Amino acid sequence: MIRIENYELSYRTIWNEFVRSSKNGTFLFDRDYMDYHADRFVDHSLMFFDDNRLVAILPANLSDNVLISHGGLTFGGLIIDQKMTMRLMMDIFSELRVYSLKLGISRIIYKAIPHIYHRLPAEEDLYALFFHRAHLYRRDVSSTIELSNKLPYTKGRRGCIKKALANGVFVQQTQDFDKFMEIDEEHLREKHNKRPVHTASEMHLLAGRFPQNIQLYGAYRDGVMLGGVVLYIADMVVHAQYIAATAEGKTLSALDAILDYLINDRFRNKRYFDFGISTDHGGQVLDQNLVANKESFGARTTVYDFYEWDLKK
Repeated sequence: MIRIENYELSYRTIWNEFVRSSKNGTFLFDRDYMDYHADRFVDHSLMFFDDNRLVAILPANLSDNVLISHGGLTFGGLIIDQKMTMRLMMDIFSELRVYSLKLGISRIIYKAIPHIYHRLPAEEDLYALFFHRAHLYRRDVSSTIELSNKLPYTKGRRGCIKKALANGVFVQQTQDFDKFMEIDEEHLREKHNKRPVHTASEMHLLAGRFPQNIQLYGAYRDGVMLGGVVLYIADMVVHAQYIAATAEGKTLSALDAILDYLINDRFRNKRYFDFGISTDHGGQVLDQNLVANKESFGARTTVYDFYEWDLKK
């Protein structure tokens, strides 16, 4: 019999331990990461017990009568342990529907965890969504390199890397989030009229809490930062969270130098390097130039899927 409990502070240690031992969780679901922006969301995270054994958790928030998994995260469906079975997942979804309707929740927005983050196969939830007639309403395109089976760079990309090295560009890890976020903010403002999701102070806070998972690598010449890449590092995946360069950095191919170092040196023993999405407007607009740039490094497509479950159907 499945029992659902709302997450509360007393469950913090149990929640975090479950994330670490799960087959598809990452540090993004640790409460020390999730709760940094707790003031922006009405948290309604759920914990699922089979008798007294915790078998799944769902990072989630409420917005009107909609349960979202989770509005502050790029992805985040059910996090499950290695003993999860298809039958148990079906029971979880059935109980989740009953629980939600009792609270007046009419819809669930479900952001599936991409398969590249799975330590073991963990797509039981995708079948349960299909069975309950949830529909895929958004699909984002990300670009991923399998690091043990890399495709070659294009000729133009190899030339850019040689150019950076010939001009004395060097790469190093740095804690200078203030300078990098300044560069990224200018880049986003000029290209997209947007601002970064995180501020420099938030990046300092999160990197301080998760120094092994959140790292910044910068490209320099003559002591000046020309660009940088902020990485979110999970067990299976190194994800480029932010990539930006100054005008001079773009001219000198500074980002090419950083990415080549990360892919072929620093993280060559990881399983995947993920560049992030190249889509906008709910997946309906594909930035052809951006995705082609990522593919020139040998990356190919991974999708990030979003489902809507109308509980009254």
